[in-house]
Amino acid sequence: LKHSFSHSISTLLPPQNNMPKDKRPRRSDPSAASSSAPYSLAARAASQRTSTNNAPKSAASGNLVAPNTSLGQHFLKNPAVVTAIVAKAGIKPTDSVLEIGPGTGNMTVPLLQQSKHVIAIEFDTRMVREVLKRVEGTAEERKLKIIQGDAIKTRFPFFDVCVANVPYQISSALVFKLLSHRPMFRCAVMMFQEEFALRLTARPGEALYCRLSVNTQLLAKVDQLMKVGRNNFRPPPKVESRVVRIELRNPPPPVNFTEWDGMIRLLFNRKNKTLRAVLLTKSTIKLLDENIRTQRALNSNNKSMEDDEEKMSEQIIEEVVAMEQWKDKRASKLDLDDFLALLAEFNKRGVHFA
Repeated sequence: LKHSFSHSISTLLPPQNNMPKDKRPRRSDPSAASSSAPYSLAARAASQRTSTNNAPKSAASGNLVAPNTSLGQHFLKNPAVVTAIVAKAGIKPTDSVLEIGPGTGNMTVPLLQQSKHVIAIEFDTRMVREVLKRVEGTAEERKLKIIQGDAIKTRFPFFDVCVANVPYQISSALVFKLLSHRPMFRCAVMMFQEEFALRLTARPGEALYCRLSVNTQLLAKVDQLMKVGRNNFRPPPKVESRVVRIELRNPPPPVNFTEWDGMIRLLFNRKNKTLRAVLLTKSTIKLLDENIRTQRALNSNNKSMEDDEEKMSEQIIEEVVAMEQWKDKRASKLDLDDFLALLAEFNKRGVHFA
């Protein structure tokens, strides 16, 4: 019985390895034990990852210049859009073209091919090198001049046409600089963020109607040319873009723009308030009273000022805004002719906004 019990137990236990040591399989052999297989697979995967990371990058990825988004750089990459913008600029073989922000030169090259020469203003020194490299050794090289610097602070040379893909940060300042540029240019074809572009052509009563709308439309004719989707840029911006054409009014309107803008700025601070509510604030009355005293001192011998000698700005404002033409009117609903008439009425009564 004891012998049979021992025999039964031995059949349940795993057999002992009685092979000689030199005949036993080694641990390093993959067939030695199945339990080592997962570690071997992990090691091989790690080795493959290391070799992939150490592989040289492709030429294409190495040649792409990274845009500096802090400068508002979004490179236009669609050749069809570039061709359309250049075509809408209507460039002649005798034209001098000003390009603001050429980037990597995607638009610079076709501009060079159609114009007499191109002056490009670029802030980023990396882009300056890219554009020069782009035309090096070509027939267009001698037709290109690059100015490295801030477009807002740089004095513009003479030009016939301006073409630009404008960073949002400088859009407003650049538009006003172009509006005041002399001698006059033929046109500017520019790409802006969609909302900014729509403000340029907004009409009275529209939500986007603002000081920028009024001042731009006073000095220039603006046309919306085309909409450009965000996927046409590298990297894609957060909003859509639009291309507009700006043509200066020639001759310019007979108005002192500094004084005009002084009035427009005041009225559009609260464009949905009545003219009376906007103009009869303490700070505005103080400013206009100082202007009245200055004008009276400068025109002390002018008889037209004597009639209103005792009147100050508050009384004059009350009289003007009580007129049927201006009663309960708001800046958001007035057009260019309304603003011109309002400024003329104030000036006639000795009130100036600059």
